[in-house]
Amino acid sequence: MLNDEELLRYSRQILLQHVDIAGQLRLKNSKVLIVGLGGLGSPVALYLAAAGVGELYLADFDRLDLSNLQRQIVHDSTALGALKVQSAQARLQALNPQVTVQTVSDKLDQDNLPALLQSVDLVLDCTDNFTIRGQLNAACFAAGKVLISGAAIRTDGQISVYDPRNSESPCYHCVFGDGAEEGLTCSEAGVLGPLVGLVGSLQALEALKILAGFGEPLMGRLLLIDALNSRFRELKVRRDPACPVCAVRHA
Repeated sequence: MLNDEELLRYSRQILLQHVDIAGQLRLKNSKVLIVGLGGLGSPVALYLAAAGVGELYLADFDRLDLSNLQRQIVHDSTALGALKVQSAQARLQALNPQVTVQTVSDKLDQDNLPALLQSVDLVLDCTDNFTIRGQLNAACFAAGKVLISGAAIRTDGQISVYDPRNSESPCYHCVFGDGAEEGLTCSEAGVLGPLVGLVGSLQALEALKILAGFGEPLMGRLLLIDALNSRFRELKVRRDPACPVCAVRHA
């Protein structure tokens, strides 16, 4: 049930026929893993906490640096040098004390991911590292957990949803293979702050749609964002029947 404070806090959201009381209860009972508390993870975490997702797991082993503050809006100058998960946890609990926030400061890999995924309903990939993206994808498909992956660099962004519960859904490896990305990070190539905010906000939107059960998620579609010219483009992406990650699960 929702108490009186929750009914007031989420009233503008509950007014939406696509959410209503039932959808808000589903959000309250959901557990989500956010991997990366940087430019993408900041708006994801803020919007999911504000929306009333019941339990958030924040995973990041990095510490806050001054150069992060141009875009990583969940943090502030007082937290410089602190673990990002601790800074984000404090901000989220101040924003919404009714949400439970767990932190994971260990580096995630193929050994510890499976156990962590058993505790959550959905995963948001907010990292900037191709290796961990691949490990997250493989672990999510093995565990049957939806993965929402976003990326942004320079003035370009992208987002898609990979759903192992759906036999038509590709996985991240189907689309990008073993290393289709350049491997550059924001510290090497640069990035616009509002662009990561936009991609992260879209990731949060996709998560709310899936958790509350409304709308059409970006499954089988890769949304590309050209921030320089304010253009959006959508590509259809299909499952690779020979994919080494998801082919066995869909067989």
